[in-house]
Amino acid sequence: MKNDNEIFESLIVGGLIGSSLGALLSRNKEGGATLGAIAGAAILATFKANEEAKKTNVTMYVEENGFLYQIHPGGIKNKVRKLEKPSIKLQEYFKLK
Repeated sequence: MKNDNEIFESLIVGGLIGSSLGALLSRNKEGGATLGAIAGAAILATFKANEEAKKTNVTMYVEENGFLYQIHPGGIKNKVRKLEKPSIKLQEYFKLK
């Protein structure tokens, strides 16, 4: 039976996540498929990089629920500090050309 990582990877490679995301983000089917493929590839690359980083003996930093955490190679997790929310307001919609 496949583990969660293999299932996630196969969904992205199969285009299910990328095409679905593209369809949600765009009314233009062709543009949405392209956008979805790019997003799927980015998600997969990020996921794989994170998995490889976990295999090293280097301290990692991650953000969870508004806090910055330091994760040591042995799996010990320390809260570093609360992260301030950005005060910049981005526009809600963007037009892609």
